[in-house]
Amino acid sequence: MKNIKSLILAIVALFAVLPMAASAAVGWSNYSASSFSAAQEQGKTIIVDVYADWCPTCRAQAPILDELRKDERLADAVFIRVNYDDDKAFLRAHRIPRQSTILVFEGGEEKARSIAETNRDRLRTMIIGAL
Repeated sequence: MKNIKSLILAIVALFAVLPMAASAAVGWSNYSASSFSAAQEQGKTIIVDVYADWCPTCRAQAPILDELRKDERLADAVFIRVNYDDDKAFLRAHRIPRQSTILVFEGGEEKARSIAETNRDRLRTMIIGAL
C-alpha cells in the first residue's frame, strides 16, 4: 500500500512538471550571459522569464508567456528563461528579488518589470506596452 501511494505521488509530481518542461522547449532559450549580451548589443527586444520549476506562480505564467510568443508584435523578440535557482549572477545584476519575475528589455535598457503577475490581461498589457 505504501509503494502504491509513493507511485501515485510520483505520477502526480510528473504531471505537475510536464507543462513547464513543455513550454520551455517551445521557442524559449535558456539564459547564458553571452547570448543575453549579444541580444542586447543587437538592440533586440528581450523578454526574460525568471522561473523556478517548483514555483506555482511560474507555472501559471507559462501559458500566458507562450501565447505572447505567438503575437506578431513580438515576432522578432528573444525569449529567455532564467533559472532562479541556478543563474544567481543574473539575479544580482538585475536586482531580481524572487522567481516569477518578468522583464522586458530593449537592447540594454530595462523597459518593464512584473513580479508574480498571473492575470493574463495585466501581464500581456505590461509586455506589449513596453514595446
